[in-house]
Parts: sequence; structure tokens; C-alpha cells
Amino acid sequence: MKDLSVRTIIAAAALFLLTASAMAQTPQLDPGEKLEKLQFPAVTMQLKGWTKFGNSHVYTLPVRAGQHMKISFSSKSKFAFLAIFDLSKPDDEAFFGTDEDGMSFETTVKENATWLLRPYYSKVSPRRGLGAPFSILIEPLAAAPQQPKPAAEPERPSLFPKAPAKQ
Repeated sequence: MKDLSVRTIIAAAALFLLTASAMAQTPQLDPGEKLEKLQFPAVTMQLKGWTKFGNSHVYTLPVRAGQHMKISFSSKSKFAFLAIFDLSKPDDEAFFGTDEDGMSFETTVKENATWLLRPYYSKVSPRRGLGAPFSILIEPLAAAPQQPKPAAEPERPSLFPKAPAKQ
């Protein structure tokens, strides 16, 4: 009987971990948002849309360790922004946002993950209209070439002989 309860606890813990990891990969959407699942592009991919509270698209993008990429955001509105979240992390903070970090993000991915790209229209800014058009460019880049280490410079002849090593 004792053996059965240990198995039950282990099975329940495994189920909890599987459920928790699946939930970490599923973004929580705002009412009216539509999720579009992307694949990492082989060539530059352009996403166009309209962001307004409650009726915009959000995108998931699986990334792999070692991929080098650039994500650029543009909009005619100064109140439209892009936030990028790592769904494999438990926190709700974006690791990149165009409101603070500039309009493009270039990186070499450090670990496999799924990112959530969320274009949004700022609710706190004074504005006209209910939303704004946007464009997102996802560009796979060639890995940054590694700089060769400079070869050690050959020793130059000196006018003064080296002192013999003390023994």
C-alpha cells in the first residue's frame, strides 16, 4: 500500500510538471486577441496588421539556440509598440519592448524557447483613433563571423641582450 501511494505522488508530480511546462508555452491572451503560430523563417518574413485593444494578432515564434536574428517593428503611429516575451520563463515581463529599447532587436539565441510577439496600442497615451497599422520584420541573419585571434608577434631583435635567467 505504501508503495502505491509513493507511485501516485510521483505520477501526480510528473503530471503537474508536464502541465506547468505546457502552460508556460501557452500565452494568456487578452479578450479578442488572435494567436498566430509562426515557424522560424528561412528568409525575411514580414507581418502586417492592425493593433487595437481587443482585436489584434499576437504571434508565437519558436527559436533555437544559436540562431542569429533581427526583429524590427514599424508603425505610422507613435503610440503603437511591440513587446517580446519568452514563454519558457515563468515571469510576465517582456525582455524587449520598442517603447524603451528601440525599434529593432538583434540577438543570437542562447537557448531553445518560444517567444511571444505582442504588438499593442498604448492605452495610457493621449491619442486619436482606436488603433494603428504595424509591420514586423523577422530576419534570420548569418552567424556573426568569429574574429580570428591575432597571432603572437614574433620577438623583435633587441640592441640589449637578455639577462641570463638566475638559477
